Amino acid sequence: MTPATTGDTPTADVTEHLRELTVQLRLLNHQVSDRLGLQDVDLECLDLINRTGPLTPSALARAADLHPATLTGVLDRLEHAGHIRRDRVPTDRRAVHLTTDPERAGQVLALYQPYRDAIADVCKNFTPAQLTTIAAFLTAVTQAGKAATDALAAGE
Repeated sequence: MTPATTGDTPTADVTEHLRELTVQLRLLNHQVSDRLGLQDVDLECLDLINRTGPLTPSALARAADLHPATLTGVLDRLEHAGHIRRDRVPTDRRAVHLTTDPERAGQVLALYQPYRDAIADVCKNFTPAQLTTIAAFLTAVTQAGKAATDALAAGE
C-alpha cells in the first residue's frame, strides 16, 4: 500500500493528517508506557479503566478486545505497579471492579501535560464556533473508526 499524497482532495488531505496524528499519538503513548515501566497494552487498559471505570475485568476485556488470559497479565502488572485496585463488589462477592489509583492517575496525566498544553495553545488560534466544529468532526471520525473496527472484527 502506498501512502496517500496530500493535496489530491480535501478529504484525502484530512485522511492523511489523521493517519499522521495516529502515528504521533501511538509514539507518545509508547514513550509514556516506557516511562511508567508498562507495556503499551497496559497503558491502553489503564486509560479505559480511568475513563470508563469502575469496570469488571470482563467488561474491560471486551472494551480492549483482549482475551481474558491476556487481560489477567495486564491487570497483574497494573496492580503490581499501583495503578489499579481490584475491589470486591459488596453485593456480589464473586464480582470485582477495577478502579484507578487517583495519585498514580495524576502521575500518568502529568506525563501528558506538555501535549495537553500544546493542544491548548493550538486551540487559541480558533474561535469557539470553530472548536465546536472541530470537536464534532473528531467525534464523527472516532465513531467512523469504531464502526470500521467493529466491521473488521465481525469479519465483514
